[in-house]
Amino acid sequence: MLKFYFATISISVFLLNAQAQQLAGSEQKWNLHAQATAITQYHLPFSAKYSGTNSLRTKEAAATSFTSTLYAGVRLWKNGAIYFNPEIAGGKGLSQVTGIAGFPNGETFRIGSPAIKLYLARLYLQQYFSLGYATETVEDEANQLKAIIPKRYIILQAGKFSISDFYDNNSLSNDPRTQFINWSLMSTGGWDYPANTRGYTVGLSVGYHQPSFSLKAAITQVPKIANGPILDNNIGKAFGTLVEAEKEYKLSKEKKIVIRIACFYNRAHAGNYDVSVKNALTNSTTPNIELTRLYSRSKAGFYINTEYNFTNGGVFLTGSWNDGKNETWAFTEIDHSVSTGISLNGKRWNRGNDVVGLAVVCNGISSQHSNYLKQGGYGFMMGDGTLNYGLESILETYYSLQLPFKFVRAFITPNYQFVLNPAYNKDRGPVHIVAVRLHVEI
Repeated sequence: MLKFYFATISISVFLLNAQAQQLAGSEQKWNLHAQATAITQYHLPFSAKYSGTNSLRTKEAAATSFTSTLYAGVRLWKNGAIYFNPEIAGGKGLSQVTGIAGFPNGETFRIGSPAIKLYLARLYLQQYFSLGYATETVEDEANQLKAIIPKRYIILQAGKFSISDFYDNNSLSNDPRTQFINWSLMSTGGWDYPANTRGYTVGLSVGYHQPSFSLKAAITQVPKIANGPILDNNIGKAFGTLVEAEKEYKLSKEKKIVIRIACFYNRAHAGNYDVSVKNALTNSTTPNIELTRLYSRSKAGFYINTEYNFTNGGVFLTGSWNDGKNETWAFTEIDHSVSTGISLNGKRWNRGNDVVGLAVVCNGISSQHSNYLKQGGYGFMMGDGTLNYGLESILETYYSLQLPFKFVRAFITPNYQFVLNPAYNKDRGPVHIVAVRLHVEI
């Protein structure tokens, strides 16, 4: 694991000087960045009246996850570039990433083998179309070449990417590698965003942008089976769609409010909760949603994602909902969710690059979904054998401490999470989870 970690960082450091030389110009022809993140988590033993196949284990050893990503960008022509991200991932999550809907580690995947594997995370084309003469400079960063771009433009992104790269982008709670690590804080929980097991999809995103407003839409592939690794090529019957509007209100040089509102509609070869329960009662068996899968199943919903940024940090408030009639297909088993939190940098105590965060999130599921679990059904992430339903409530806090390295940005972050009613079950928990994260980027 560490060999991959140091190899990625060493390559990036080797090319740092060459990249710095071309940064002296107004636009980059290429860039290269990298990141590596390791998270170790452990939960204290907790009580449970019963457990099922997909329950969080009441007692288990610590679990460690690891990812490392290379971000490469190449300018193709005016306002056009291609981005390529090979990635490696390994390790595992607590209880094989089951038993909590708002799972406590956003860097883990529901993959059985803990062995490190190399795969293609992203390969997509990005093209700006100018709508005016005014321009601005965007700075060099991961998957963004330093460039002079129009202030008003249409942007097209096509290829393989994570849909959460471009949508639902709360600047305070969006990245488990540097911010909150809970799944329902890295994205709005009720948005069953289209992705394969590792969080990536293939599709097209088109957006209209001006300085304080944007409107964008995407159509992408969904997995062939629930949370599966292979995307469904039956595009006419299986797809994910999303429309998002974003408005920014500038209050002063240091203060602003950003509001994002989106609606989504997904279709997939999915099962139906009520039909599963009805079939089980008729045949005196346990509900099995996999036996009810049809291409006619859909999931619709919306999210609202707001943030208020000020000099030393910001606060956020999000809400999301989906109809919850059919099977969760890609992200996690949440049908409605509300979250709020605060992040502060360390300027007040002379640690400007440090960040402290505190957030709470409340997750729920539909009556159809909860009845399915109560009757003994299983989802891809939850299933205690029965259910005494209650809202799943989570508190998370962290302190990200920058380490004194010269050529890379490195942070070590202790993290604590408290989970009440894991997987919506009042008969299990509460759960106390501690973690430490090491993140390096260049």
